[in-house]
Amino acid sequence: MTRPLVVVVGGGLAGCTAALDCADAGAEVVLLERRNRLGGLTWSFDHDNYVVDNGQHVFLRCCDAYLAFLARIGSAGDVFVQDRLDVAVLDPRPGRSPLTARLQRNKLPAPAHLGLSLLGYRHLSVVDRLRIGQAAVALRNVALDDPALDRVTFGEWLAAHAQSPTAIRALWDLITVATINLPASEASATMGAKVFQTGLLTDAEAADIGWSSVPLRRLHGQRCATALDRAGVKVLTRCRVTSVGAGRVTLDDGESWRADAVVVALPHTALPEVLDPSIVATRGNPAGLGTSAIANVHVVYDRPVTDLPFAAAVSGPVHWVFDRTVSSGCEDAVGPGRRQYLAVTISAADAHIGQPPWELADAVVAALADLFPAARAAKVLDTLVTKERTATFRAVPGTAAQRPGPITSVPGVVLAGAWTDTGWPATMEGAVRSGHAAARAALVATRTTRRLPEEVA
Repeated sequence: MTRPLVVVVGGGLAGCTAALDCADAGAEVVLLERRNRLGGLTWSFDHDNYVVDNGQHVFLRCCDAYLAFLARIGSAGDVFVQDRLDVAVLDPRPGRSPLTARLQRNKLPAPAHLGLSLLGYRHLSVVDRLRIGQAAVALRNVALDDPALDRVTFGEWLAAHAQSPTAIRALWDLITVATINLPASEASATMGAKVFQTGLLTDAEAADIGWSSVPLRRLHGQRCATALDRAGVKVLTRCRVTSVGAGRVTLDDGESWRADAVVVALPHTALPEVLDPSIVATRGNPAGLGTSAIANVHVVYDRPVTDLPFAAAVSGPVHWVFDRTVSSGCEDAVGPGRRQYLAVTISAADAHIGQPPWELADAVVAALADLFPAARAAKVLDTLVTKERTATFRAVPGTAAQRPGPITSVPGVVLAGAWTDTGWPATMEGAVRSGHAAARAALVATRTTRRLPEEVA
């Protein structure tokens, strides 16, 4: 019997997940990617004899779909996950050592696992520390599907639950900005509640942080290419799709593919470029989602300036900073005199997109000197700025109703991407989950559901 053909447009995490699921279910699969690589928004490039990731992408232990995806493509051994949540949180004080607190979980079940850490959180007053529990209990019990929750910002919700502006800035925004790519004052309360319910308040181990110990191009792009090849997926890079219609995909060179199902796994901003106007989501409106930017500043010193693997900052241009010396290949020696490469992530970075790179780099270098006193005596060997102007969808109030599911008005044409209705923010976990949902919808359209792998079903 002839196998159904599924064409996947887009080789990011969502597209690669969908392609692997469809191939595992017995479909013939072709993946088309306009770039010369796979991996989507997670990529790397060579610079001055070391490898730079476009941004620091982390995940949590609760990201089950993403961790399973890594295992599927052979990258499970290329990531590190903390044994127990432990984050150094720094508040810079110019010319002095920063004020440091740690967010650490103990062995108690959630939500008590963070109690002692929060009671000793030095960036807040004693009164603010005692009031954290009031909001945490309410967050743990809030109904995520309550439409009223998506009508207010997370900041408004927190303020209504006794959280001061200082508490929001110095505690809640540490997580909100990093996961939702917006501060609590702008983010939907639905997304804020999702992040804290799933990541911090339900399972004690959920928020243990993980990150790649190899460049992202190896972790995702190269490993995906190998896994797709082994699964029998035909991958064509440097293919620009100009039109997706009912059962047909057309390229810019005029070539077209007939397909039993098409998975469009592109950023929501790119949908108008490829989708026939007659093809719309059966619910939601991707055009109304907006975008939010992320900037990254990469700094190489002539010596080590910190022994922390990563840290967060509660003020200044630095949000999170990661030591990428070893994984980037920047480490040229062991012991005194070796270089150190720090990657700084600035989320919710719309204000920095038009800023000259040198100006942003100078501001970050100055901030790092306040966070790490040893940097004041170190020589900066190199700086580099990378920016993702449309890194994520903009998860403001009202967003939940705008996020579509995989189904469109044309049978067999389905959508995938972290911007679809996964229930998660725009994360790697959300991208993988969207790929699973799109694959299932595509396979249902081709009537191959009896061969759906269990994890897709």
